[in-house]
Amino acid sequence: MPAWTASDDGIRIAVRVTPRGGRDALSAGTEEHFAARLSAPPVDGAANAALIPLVANHFGVPKRAVSIVAGDTARLKRLHVAGDPHILARIAQALYGDRP
Repeated sequence: MPAWTASDDGIRIAVRVTPRGGRDALSAGTEEHFAARLSAPPVDGAANAALIPLVANHFGVPKRAVSIVAGDTARLKRLHVAGDPHILARIAQALYGDRP
């Protein structure tokens, strides 16, 4: 499965999370997922709480437009980002540059 796929109301992205990763950053990972480094620990949902605004900020959408749809307690998570799928896909592609 690719790192992102378009849907009718946005895109779905796969993100591999590294909690306690020093600073918060979202970057290209593999062809199958983005990579997110979070300073928050993986305790009591702190990493998930930090991931939502990081993704929202990167894609230029409000926090309420980002939701975790799978992998709530796993390192590999699936998120839905609501918005114009074409614009969101261009933003996702920009992270990867020439890579798919």
